[in-house]
Amino acid sequence: MKQFFSLFALFITFSQIQSQENLPTDYLSKEFHKGRREAFRNLMPANSVAVIFSYPERVFSKDINYNYHQNPDLYYLTGYKEPDAVLLIFKETQGNDKYNEVLFVRERNASKETWTGRRLGTEGAKSKLGFTNVYNGKDFKDFSIDFKKFDKLIYDKIPTDIGNDKSGFDLYGLLETFKSKFGIIKENENSTDLFTSITNTLREIKTPEEMDLMRKTVKLSCIAHNEVMKAVGPDMSENEADGIHAYIHRHYGAEGEGYPPIVGAGANGCILHYGENNATKIDNQLLLMDVGSEYHGYSADVTRTIPANGKFTEEQKAIYQLVYDAQEEVFKICKPGTPIQNLNQKAKEIITNGLIKLGIITDPKDVRLYYPHACSHFLGLDVHDKGNYMSNLKENMILTVEPGIYIPANSKCDKKWWNIGVRIEDDLAITKDSYENLSAESPRKWQDIEKLASQKSTFNEMKFPKI
Repeated sequence: MKQFFSLFALFITFSQIQSQENLPTDYLSKEFHKGRREAFRNLMPANSVAVIFSYPERVFSKDINYNYHQNPDLYYLTGYKEPDAVLLIFKETQGNDKYNEVLFVRERNASKETWTGRRLGTEGAKSKLGFTNVYNGKDFKDFSIDFKKFDKLIYDKIPTDIGNDKSGFDLYGLLETFKSKFGIIKENENSTDLFTSITNTLREIKTPEEMDLMRKTVKLSCIAHNEVMKAVGPDMSENEADGIHAYIHRHYGAEGEGYPPIVGAGANGCILHYGENNATKIDNQLLLMDVGSEYHGYSADVTRTIPANGKFTEEQKAIYQLVYDAQEEVFKICKPGTPIQNLNQKAKEIITNGLIKLGIITDPKDVRLYYPHACSHFLGLDVHDKGNYMSNLKENMILTVEPGIYIPANSKCDKKWWNIGVRIEDDLAITKDSYENLSAESPRKWQDIEKLASQKSTFNEMKFPKI
């Protein structure tokens, strides 16, 4: 009987694999990931080895985990999406077998795959990811190589607070083996700094394949923003607006959002990372939507601020125009050679002068009360992607430009400005001489927003039963 159930489990797993059809065809190729490993290797010092672990799984509720999200660095270098993995990259060719990289992955398990989904295993990692040397995680402990011979060990910060299934070859076990093999008791800042330096240098410049995915994730995010502009009304809830974004993202094949969506009406729009999205009515207020899809690992980051009733008040319009003007002035200096720090300085300068003209502040130092964040960050596999912020803009960087003004209730200004929160955020790819606004498809001018808001959305026609 036991043999029967084992054979049955194997049959189910085989059937699942055979029926895995109609999958996306625009994932990054194994050649892309191999090229990224070669680029990483080229930046490594002589006689060194790099060790990159997967991210841990996280509990959502009791025995249910959150949907798994891979360590972006490991995904960038391998394409592997599963937990309990570790990649070794060697600067020089090793051993008689002449290898310079090794990947350890989760072992195939017919019973577990029936419950939690397919696993690549060693053979899948070879055929689909293009690796030659792949082993199961349990083999890491007995992997025969003298790691102490290397002059430099390169690794990221070691994950903490992770589960331990007692197998010895889950992520906890892999990390314990790593610490034991290398004699690590605590993190070595030189090793982690070197890892950060290499990955910052690589990931801040996007390849053509990455640009394709970035254009797609930003485009479908713009479509979602535009649909909400048409569908929004005073009786809509923040959660419903959030849901329209989510539906459209998934309609176009996005796996989800690149970060928790921020959908805040009125006073909620003045909270920079507002995340409840639970106001039952937007009313006649501004709705600030900072929502971006994640498509095949790459995140958009688009923010639009719109009037729920389709028309800006004079006060809302004045603040909105000031933020728009600041963004336009920043756009003008977005080209190779501009220090990245200059982007925020320019936005701050325009907003400061504008707030003084409106009588909202008198002391330039008080601009921080209403514009408390920076203007730009790198964008890619992470919404706040890796890169060197003290450097100059370079061709094929992707950054956000997102000035904002937030005036909460009880601020030291005329109360006619209270609870007005405006942020406009676009995703820019730096070109040879200038920039490409990837999110230009979603209107930014207040006149264009009002024009789009006058149109009807498909979502306006949807009728659901009352509960």
